[in-house]
Amino acid sequence: MILDDIDSRPGSATSILRTIVGAYLRGLGGWASIAELIRLMNAVGISSSHARTAVLRVKNKGLLDPAPLGGQSGYRINPDALPMLERGDRMIFEPRQQRDGGSWCLVSFSLPESQRAARHQLRKRLAWIGCGTVSTGLWIGPAFLTDVVEEILSDLELRQWATVFITDTPHPAGPLREAVSRWWDLDAIAALHHGFIDAFGSWGPADDPGRAFANYVTVLDRWRIIPYRDPRLQPAVLPADWPGFESAALFDRLYWELAGDADRFVSR
Repeated sequence: MILDDIDSRPGSATSILRTIVGAYLRGLGGWASIAELIRLMNAVGISSSHARTAVLRVKNKGLLDPAPLGGQSGYRINPDALPMLERGDRMIFEPRQQRDGGSWCLVSFSLPESQRAARHQLRKRLAWIGCGTVSTGLWIGPAFLTDVVEEILSDLELRQWATVFITDTPHPAGPLREAVSRWWDLDAIAALHHGFIDAFGSWGPADDPGRAFANYVTVLDRWRIIPYRDPRLQPAVLPADWPGFESAALFDRLYWELAGDADRFVSR
C-alpha cells in the first residue's frame, strides 16, 4: 500500500524529489537514471549527496523501484504508487470548490480496540484529505471528497466498520459557520495560505528554462500539500477575509508563467 506523503516537509530534499517524480517522471516514461535525478535535484539547489540520500528514502517509502536499464543505474515509478500520484494530480490541478449550500459527506465509524492502529491511520488520513472532526467517530467534508473517503476505507480494509452519509443540510447547535470553525482548524489552514502568499507573491516569469524549473518545483513543492489540508469549503461558512482564494489564484498564475519553460528544461 502506497500512502500519500502525509508527513511531507516542503523544501526538504526528499520532498523536492517526490515533487519532481510526481511532476515529470511519468512523462519521461516512468524511468530515470540516477544521474538524471541528481541533475534535476542540483538544478533546484540540492547537493548531489543530499540528492542520493533522498533517492534512497523515496525508494524505501515505496515510490521508486530500482531498475537498471542499458547498463545505467536508475529507478522507475512503483506501479502501486500511480493511483496516489494520479490522485495528487486531481487535488492540485483539478481542484473542486464547494458551492454555497452544497452537499456534505459524513463518515461515521466505530472500531473495536483490536483495531486501534487502523483507527489511528483512518483518522490521520481523513485529516490529510481535509476532513473536519465533528466528534471522535464522526468526520465531515464536502461531498466531492466521498470517492477519496471510500478509497481510504477500502485501502485500510475498514469499510465494514464505517457508514458514509451524504447530506445537504447539517443542523448543528448554532450557526453552521460557528460549527465549521470547531470542526476544522481554520487558523492553521489560513496560515498555510498566508505563508504561500508571503513566499511567492512577488515571483514572476523566469529568465531562462533552468531558473523556471527551479522556481516551478519550489512553488509546486510548497503548494502541493495545501489542496489536501484545505477542503475548499463553501464561502458562506468561511471568514470574510479567507486567504485561500488569493493563494489559489497565485498558484494558477505561477503555473502558467513557469511550467512551460520548466517542461522544456526537463525535456532538454
